[in-house]
Amino acid sequence: MLTGERAVTRTGLDAAALKPRECDVRRALDLPLDSVAIDYEGRDHLPDAATLRELARVKEVWLTTPVRADGFDPLGDDSLYEWVPEGVGQVLVAGHPAYLTDGERSRAIAPRLGAARERVPDAWVGTEGVERVALAAGGTQYELLSRTTERDFRALRAAGFEGELALYAPTVLTDDEDAVLDAVGGYAARRRPVARALPDGCPTDGGATGRARDVLSEAIRDYALVGAPEAVGERVRALKDAGADVVVGYPARGVEEFLG
Repeated sequence: MLTGERAVTRTGLDAAALKPRECDVRRALDLPLDSVAIDYEGRDHLPDAATLRELARVKEVWLTTPVRADGFDPLGDDSLYEWVPEGVGQVLVAGHPAYLTDGERSRAIAPRLGAARERVPDAWVGTEGVERVALAAGGTQYELLSRTTERDFRALRAAGFEGELALYAPTVLTDDEDAVLDAVGGYAARRRPVARALPDGCPTDGGATGRARDVLSEAIRDYALVGAPEAVGERVRALKDAGADVVVGYPARGVEEFLG
């Protein structure tokens, strides 16, 4: 296939989110998308500065930087701020607890987001779990797709919010239900409303049956972009009609799916 004919180009996605523990982030150079967001999965998995510079020469690059983590703490160890190459944007987040030490998790988020925004005024701000704090910090609001995203975005726009809204969503480019559940069933199951609705101890992948499968089949469409590329494209257009400016897809079955 020619690059312009790849399935991901029919989705309307603006960027891909890559996880450095899962793939070489240089694969972004092969993607037919102009932008890439690189998730933070611990300091040991940060791409080196040379790789980031290589990507930034041809792509718009956004690097997730947890404001509570040593190295990215604007009120403490801030040694990695100068390490981020020129031309690489930052996504300021509270930080996933799995990638933080006990000491890092105990640090206050709000003052650090504010201080980081002063230092990196063009940064995006991740809203997961800190929506009001993120909105107060300003900048592009970077949200996770949820069942209320379209309603929330319309409400923000109706209230006069004129800032940029970016959206992150796990993405699976198939309508094979078992494959979709294998890729994002566990992710959807961790969302609180879904966890409450699921039977205790049930499988959350393609092996789910009965009520568990019914709940998960609905939930994956609330929290992820799934289906044939054209169907995903329709959902992306609806999200943009609701107010999203940028939609970032994480290839939940691996970056190869975005290259096919």
